[in-house]
Amino acid sequence: MTQADWQTIFSQYLTSERQLSAYTVRNYLFELRRVEGLLGDNINLVAATREQLQSVIAGLHRKGLSPRSLSLCLSAIKQFFDFLLHEGVVTINPAHTLSAPKQNKPLPKNMDVDAVSHLLAIEGDDPLCLRDKAMMELFYSSGLRLAELAGLDCADIRFDQSEVKVLGKGSKQRIVPVGKLALMAIKAWLRCRDQLPCADAGDALFVSTQGKRLSHRSIQARMAKWGQEQAMSIKVHPHKLRHSFATHMLESSQDLRAVQELLGHANLSTTQIYTSLDFQHLAKVYDGAHPRAKKDKGK
Repeated sequence: MTQADWQTIFSQYLTSERQLSAYTVRNYLFELRRVEGLLGDNINLVAATREQLQSVIAGLHRKGLSPRSLSLCLSAIKQFFDFLLHEGVVTINPAHTLSAPKQNKPLPKNMDVDAVSHLLAIEGDDPLCLRDKAMMELFYSSGLRLAELAGLDCADIRFDQSEVKVLGKGSKQRIVPVGKLALMAIKAWLRCRDQLPCADAGDALFVSTQGKRLSHRSIQARMAKWGQEQAMSIKVHPHKLRHSFATHMLESSQDLRAVQELLGHANLSTTQIYTSLDFQHLAKVYDGAHPRAKKDKGK
């Protein structure tokens, strides 16, 4: 079969077996065609060597392609050769040991306390208004992920203990405190929850107008809608409130490990990506703790 034939079969494999989105499949095929063009007319992509592929990646890097784009290109190549290896077309994956330049992970921008207060100053007592206010208050109060909030049941809110039981990544449960304002907003929502059809929602804490558990996409859309309603200068989405929670908690407590526990991060390094320590605080800790930096109290 020709090189084009294998790419067509690869496309079908990504769609049916891997169940990747049409957008991802399209990007992978674009990258393969780009690599194909850079290899030249005399070199077949299926027969390309590690050195030839490395030369292509290096050339794209010199042309100014971003680390993110290079990583996507390399991922497409590796996936293609893994597929060919599975099909018995090649005996090794020549791209297996290739690596793209490290990507600088940009720190998500948080909202300041005043901006959050403005967003949450929602007026209205209809069920949808009260539901959305309760959702956003809970996002900011407890720093939940989108999937965590969407999966909550009514029984997960422990009003007596001011806590919420959360099922996080890797099916790991954790208990997170819930603030007074969030609890008040949730109680207000629960008083009118039955005004929406809940037959198919079970014990879901947040339900839609169709009587089902509120979906991820619907939560995102409602938050974006309130961002516009409240004339926010930035786009509002669930992670924006999660990151704001983490940043504000860290600024006040300076306790990185406590914030790690609250966010449900397995590794401290993940928390460090989402939060930024105040350098002046670090300097004070250094001055007070390092033997060569301690000031002479007698002077």
